[in-house]
Amino acid sequence: MFKLAQSPSYKWSVKIELPVDGGKFEKATFDAEFKRISQSRINELRVEMEKPTYSELDLAKEVLVGWSGVIDADGNEIPFSEGNRDKLLDIPTVAVAIGIAFFESLAGAKRKN
Repeated sequence: MFKLAQSPSYKWSVKIELPVDGGKFEKATFDAEFKRISQSRINELRVEMEKPTYSELDLAKEVLVGWSGVIDADGNEIPFSEGNRDKLLDIPTVAVAIGIAFFESLAGAKRKN
């Protein structure tokens, strides 16, 4: 059975690699809460992503509506807000990682042949 009515959002893991000293990367993850959007909007986003005026930052601002696992320097959970979202998205590589995770969430499970 398929339930036609869907929740307005869902959670998906985001994997981030941040550059650190020595030419290495530090891996981090958090659970993003993505806005569930229509197929027609997904199709529009794919077209918009090809335009130089639309960026990964624009996509992340549109689809990221919450999170868990984002912490401050003391290990305390940071609540989601537009201001905190903008601080997160100001970190290089984060908006790209969110965009990748969002489109991965739409791809579905890979099927074996």
